[in-house]
Order: sequence, then C-alpha cells, then structure tokens
Amino acid sequence: MQNRVLGDLLNSEDKLTLRARQVIMVAAGILLLAVAAKIRVPMWPVPITMGTFAVLAVGAAYGARLGLVTIVGYMLIGALGMDVFAGSSAEANGLTYMMGGTGGYLVGYVLATVILGLLAQRGWDRSIGWMALAMVIGNVAIYLPGLAWLGQLYGWDQPILAWGLTPFLVGDAVKLALAALLLPGIWKLVDRMRG
Repeated sequence: MQNRVLGDLLNSEDKLTLRARQVIMVAAGILLLAVAAKIRVPMWPVPITMGTFAVLAVGAAYGARLGLVTIVGYMLIGALGMDVFAGSSAEANGLTYMMGGTGGYLVGYVLATVILGLLAQRGWDRSIGWMALAMVIGNVAIYLPGLAWLGQLYGWDQPILAWGLTPFLVGDAVKLALAALLLPGIWKLVDRMRG
C-alpha cells in the first residue's frame, strides 16, 4: 500500500475498466481545478482562491503520472480560451492570459502537481506532519517560477515579493492546514473501512 495514492483505490484488474476510470478521474480533476480556481474566500490581506489547494490535492490524490495528465489537460483547456483560471475571464483568456503575470505560477502548478504526486506515492499523504511538509514544498514549487516570471516580465526593480508572495501567505497557511488534515483523514477512513 505504501506506493499507492488515493486514486489507486479505484483501479481495476480489467485494463479497459482501468482506462475508463482514469479518463473519468482526469475529467473530474480538470473540473475540480476549474471550479476551485473560481472560488474566492474572503481573507486578510487578500481573498484566497482554492486553485492552489486543488492543484496540490489532485497531485497528492492522483499520483505523479495521472496528476500530470490532469494538470496538462487543465492547461490545454485554458490555452484554448476556456475561462478556467482564477483571474481569467471572457475578455482575458487563452495563451494571452497564460503569458501574462500568471504564467510562472501556472508553470509552478505543473511542477507542484508532479512533486505532490511523487511525495504521496512515498506515503507523505498519510500523516499530518508529512502532508504539511509536502504542501510547503508544493507551494515553493509554485512560487519560485511565479516570482521569477514576474521579475522577468516587470523588472527586478519592482516589488515582486509584495505583488506575488507576501499577500498570499496567510491564505496558503490555511490551505496547507486544510490539506494536512484532509488527506491523512481520508486515508484513516479508508483503513478503518478495510479493517
């Protein structure tokens, strides 16, 4: 069980059934990512969206491979102009939106999904402490390319950290705590149901 993630609980011996379930999981994951990106929770100093929470949760629940397929599918739908990102709209979408200030964070989403998947496959999603650490690592994987992108786009003489990091730390701490409780809690429930 140690190398398994929550999504593996839906696996089947029948290859056709397995592929059908994986397609359904990818579609459900893309839908979750799109909906979560649009959820805005009032918070100080800025409202938070649940997009990063969904990205990290999908990575942990699906594992690296299926998580990567899901996040790439999400990016492709966004690139085609669908309004699936937190700041996108009918007027600002597609590749133009993706190449703007959000571009680096979207790259970070892909990295974080794979990282969380790999860590979950090593059992990090089964304890609160390890899951919290995985979330911190995932957030760093989102912020590093995001901040680097902002610096390249707007210039390093601008207040990059004040624009792209510090206002979001309180919300990220809340999301981190939620994931650190939720995923290990689901594993405990699964173990209880099995035994």
